[in-house]
Amino acid sequence: MERPAWAPRGIDISVPSVSRIYDYYLGGSHNFESDREAARKAMEFMPGLPKIMQANRAFMRRAVGHAVERGITQFLDIGSGIPTFGNVHEVAQELHPGARVVYVDHDPVAVAHSEAVLDGNPDAAVLAADLRKPQEILDSPKLSGLIDLDRPVALLLVAVLHFIEDSDDPSAAVAQLREALAPGSLLILTHASYDGIPLAQEKAGGIVGVYKDIRNPLVMRGRAEIERFFEGYEMVEPGLVSMPHWRPDTPPEQEDPYAFSGYAGVGLLT
Repeated sequence: MERPAWAPRGIDISVPSVSRIYDYYLGGSHNFESDREAARKAMEFMPGLPKIMQANRAFMRRAVGHAVERGITQFLDIGSGIPTFGNVHEVAQELHPGARVVYVDHDPVAVAHSEAVLDGNPDAAVLAADLRKPQEILDSPKLSGLIDLDRPVALLLVAVLHFIEDSDDPSAAVAQLREALAPGSLLILTHASYDGIPLAQEKAGGIVGVYKDIRNPLVMRGRAEIERFFEGYEMVEPGLVSMPHWRPDTPPEQEDPYAFSGYAGVGLLT
């Protein structure tokens, strides 16, 4: 397998990565054949995966816009992936020049590409770290150099928690991050679920096997389990809903049926 010039040295390009698979779903170019092969296998079970990712990205943009409307100008995006067009810093800084954004990811390709995209942008940075170790994120000089945790922050956990198994206690990580935030902060979250998928669960469950095979287990949680991540927050209207139903720009009935898979929500820290 030929190594692209942009691929960081030292990574095994034969091993798929969830962030690069996500990039492939969104039509990006920073993925390898191993990622594309895994994505195609997943789409054999759930052909609407790209539609789900597009709905996820559209929700993120609306939620960032809502944060700016509330006067929030600091954004911490954990599990940010590869910054394809319309990512957090582009949306936030267009609405509020000078908005500050810190991306966090543990994929070296995502980090390297983020660094290239953000080169020359003094108000955005990327940090190589893992959601499962929140204190390392909170203690990072890159974070403190841009983000003032004594002021409200929009914390984005978009399409990341479903890659954290219960044995790694994702609720504790989310709670630790919440404790570090100032009142008025927001939690912006999406999560995969069997709820809303226009397929029988037996068929949709095949995608879980694909991600297990590439050593990135996908945890499909139910509504009540996802709601618990918002403990300590007050849900912003319309609450925890499918992505097209969260403050839509266009009528939800025009969306692809796959776009309604899983949940999205925004919580306010009071």
